[in-house]
Amino acid sequence: MTSSDVVAAVALAHRRDWAQVLATTVRLTRDLDLAEECAQEAFAQALESWPGSGVPDRPGAWLTRVARNKAHDVLRREAALRERLPLLITDAGGDPDDGRLSLIFTCCHPALSAETQVALTLKLVCGLSTSEVARAFLVSETTMAARLTRAKKKIAAARIPCRVPAPEQLGERVGAVLDVVHLIFTTGHAPPAGDQVMRLDLVDSAIALARLLRLLMPADARVGALLALLLFNHARSASRHPGGGDGGLRLLADQDRTTWDRTLIAEASSLLTEALRRQPPSRLAVQAAIAAVHAEAPSFEETDWSQIVSLYDVLRRQWPGSSVVDLNRAVAIGLRDGPQAGLDALDPLLTEPSLATYGYLSAARADFLRRLGRVAEAADAYREALALTGNAAERAFLTGRLASL
Repeated sequence: MTSSDVVAAVALAHRRDWAQVLATTVRLTRDLDLAEECAQEAFAQALESWPGSGVPDRPGAWLTRVARNKAHDVLRREAALRERLPLLITDAGGDPDDGRLSLIFTCCHPALSAETQVALTLKLVCGLSTSEVARAFLVSETTMAARLTRAKKKIAAARIPCRVPAPEQLGERVGAVLDVVHLIFTTGHAPPAGDQVMRLDLVDSAIALARLLRLLMPADARVGALLALLLFNHARSASRHPGGGDGGLRLLADQDRTTWDRTLIAEASSLLTEALRRQPPSRLAVQAAIAAVHAEAPSFEETDWSQIVSLYDVLRRQWPGSSVVDLNRAVAIGLRDGPQAGLDALDPLLTEPSLATYGYLSAARADFLRRLGRVAEAADAYREALALTGNAAERAFLTGRLASL
């Protein structure tokens, strides 16, 4: 077996099994830092051992066993320290297969800030490196490392248990979890950096977590709405990235709708119908309804942009102050009423601090300017978008648009 084969096998195992390996090791160590270190060492050992022994039939089980063994060694050597470790895990019973779900509820504990919840989930549940999490938040790696360290210390000091909350606590805790799962999906669907137009490992992780939440809380309309939203968007993946995640980027207008996954769309539609029975509909249900309009349109030209703008109006009332919602609404106005109307709707957002480094605002302006024939201004806007974009596939697309001018 070649070294490249082993590297590929370890990378695949990391995408599929990281969260489960970590969650299982946490149950033993009762310490997030120690569990994370042991899990990392297990993957490092795989790189050394598998070239000679071959890839195990069940890589995740192999990695979990190695991580647990390493944890046992550490705990035996430091028995005195172990007695002083904070009680992170409680013996709550439950299904051990829910380890990832327990871990994400720990990461999304209300004692932590919303930003910290997201960062910890990306790091611990999805297995992103500290540098990747830092890029997602547009901060330095040093800054993010410090945030993560503080967060884990807070979990230890507050003796936060790693378990799914009791039924009476789920309602108040699930909102933060849903936000985090959604962000994991969007981070995978449109990675802020790297060579891929899509991180399918993150997308798959988010959908798997949403399905777990759906099984756990079937009566919560917000959970069903989130799963519907993810499925509507994922159903278009084959057309959005024809190269399987490594190819070029195709915008909605250029996608082959015959490749959209109609099975996923049908499942999402059923989930959305159920979620919309709750009045008023949740913010996630409105977002899913917008995605449904796109999914149901026979072609890009036949998209009901008036309905989409109306839905964004509803979403703005539910989510006041969201600059990204305002941006998406402005783009929808331009597609409904023409490029000049789109530019007019975008103008008030140019001074919005939260969008100062958001490349999609510049890209949207560039497209409307291009359609108006204002070539020099469009070129400047494309260059600005390029300066704010870290994803290689998106940069290639923007470079092509700039060259076409």
